[in-house]
Amino acid sequence: MTKIARHNRHTVDAEARAATFDARELVASLPHLPGVYRMFDAEGAALYVGKARDLKKRVANYFQKAGHEPRIATMIAQVARVETTVARSEGEALLLENNLIKALEPRYNILFRDDKSYPYVCLSGDRFPQLRFHRGALDRRHRYFGPFPSAGAVREGMALLQKVFQLRTCENTVFANRSRPCMLHQIARCTAPCVGLISEGDYREDVHAAVLFLQGKTDEVLAQLKLQMDGAVAALEFERAARIRDKIQRLRELQSRQFVESTTAGDVDVIVAVYEEGVFAVNVVVIRGGRHVGDRTFFPRHAESGDPSDVAAAFLAQHYVERPVPPTLIAPQADDAAALAGVLSEQAGRKVEIVTNPGGERRVWVTMATQNAALAIRQRLAQKATQEERLAALQEALDLPPSTQRIECFDVSHTMGEAAVASCVIFDRLAMQTSEYRRFNVTPAQGGDDYAAMREALSRRCARIVAGEYPAPDLLVIDGGRGQVSVAAEVLAEQGLHQVPLIGIAKGPERKPGLEDIVFPGRERALNLPADHPGLHLLQQIRDEAHRFAIQGHRARRGKARTTSSLQEIDGIGAKRRQALLAHFGGLKGMQSASIEEIARVPGISQALAERIYAQLH
Repeated sequence: MTKIARHNRHTVDAEARAATFDARELVASLPHLPGVYRMFDAEGAALYVGKARDLKKRVANYFQKAGHEPRIATMIAQVARVETTVARSEGEALLLENNLIKALEPRYNILFRDDKSYPYVCLSGDRFPQLRFHRGALDRRHRYFGPFPSAGAVREGMALLQKVFQLRTCENTVFANRSRPCMLHQIARCTAPCVGLISEGDYREDVHAAVLFLQGKTDEVLAQLKLQMDGAVAALEFERAARIRDKIQRLRELQSRQFVESTTAGDVDVIVAVYEEGVFAVNVVVIRGGRHVGDRTFFPRHAESGDPSDVAAAFLAQHYVERPVPPTLIAPQADDAAALAGVLSEQAGRKVEIVTNPGGERRVWVTMATQNAALAIRQRLAQKATQEERLAALQEALDLPPSTQRIECFDVSHTMGEAAVASCVIFDRLAMQTSEYRRFNVTPAQGGDDYAAMREALSRRCARIVAGEYPAPDLLVIDGGRGQVSVAAEVLAEQGLHQVPLIGIAKGPERKPGLEDIVFPGRERALNLPADHPGLHLLQQIRDEAHRFAIQGHRARRGKARTTSSLQEIDGIGAKRRQALLAHFGGLKGMQSASIEEIARVPGISQALAERIYAQLH
């Protein structure tokens, strides 16, 4: 049977199965209760997931009401099966709907990228709390402030706290083993509690003031500092009074800077959906402690024929359910947010308010979010046009078919063969697809064999492509010259992927951008495109991203190996002795610079064991 015949038979079967679906029988069987409904096509693929206060009325609207918009009408025509689940409340139905949308990714639901990890400012629960950047699960022993829209916003906030309150940022292993103040103390960014240059009580006062500042209570901080300064003067502690005076001056300078200040302290997110030129964008303006700390724009999938209220509602549920949420969400396009507010309040253990009719200062924030979303759309459209031009130029330069869209690029990073990591980055749909990036921990020969590393990584990737786990690329790019390209060509031949076009991009003799050689398998002469060629710019972008991703993975693997593996390989070094050694010397670097005698002074380390440790580290 031909491929076309099989396809036609498959289509007929699917239509026949859809035709057997009896909507009237389904609606008659549904209760007047809250719940979730799931629509599937004849092949079992999820079409849509929705929640309802009344399942019977909501589902009946799809099949008994006429005049649906084209998108909904197209979806209903494909429905072959509907599953329903009764819930105890609308809030419970909303939670179930959100989980099912993320699990099934239905074709007709508005979907947002699932970013699970957000950055925070953290104050540790140590005796002298450490100020640090945090991303990931929250630990009850520490205090967290956020989440923030980006890592840059967190680091900027930490820099402000260091400048005003001079809290320590060093790791505990370094803090416990300092014998003199570090450079941060010399530039007035730390009060050096590590060597006792500030008392525990005074440091705690600084921490308390920093907490108030993060909560937006700047006036309260200034009032407390003024009282502390007056008390120090009365006690004739003039040096301490001068330090507090300097804090007050720095804090007042910060107040006068160009932050968007709020007259009402607190944490607020402002959510606005905007539609322009066929693109939807949702912008979130983040207010933390009464200060505008940044914004973030999200672009949904499957939202082309939706409306702003649908997009805003989908974002609120998918972005905040089962995630940290501020006390106030301003979402003027959220039509019916009562159930969601109840779910979020129960989740947060405090009241969460969703404001749909903001006024005064809050309306200014809404205007700001609207402008941000519109600007993001224009930038995205401009970038898309640029990438289309670059891709078309590359297709012409390399004589690739117009259907070429998906480009995979490989690079290898290691230090003399140590902790080798190969990266695979993906360019598709006119953008870098970061969620599809992959790294491979590879084992090249002694001294660093790039060819062996490339062979291992490509073999593993190609095996998964052949198995159908990943689509085959329209173009495979290797960051390297003729040797790496030859290895890649052999791997493609071994895996039966002869049809995949392959090139290498190698730096020219002077190793300057714009002078790259584009190498083809089995061809002696390399191709050199002009430095201003759009196709070359696209290759450079993809190559540089593969290089960055490989180096990032290599550094992480090398760092982990150097802090654990070297000691774990020594007989007689268990977890307690390893911890004692690292704490005594402040890390592996300190151990590497220590003599055998210094290592032997650590409690529990004999002279013979110290000699073995020294030999292993050197």
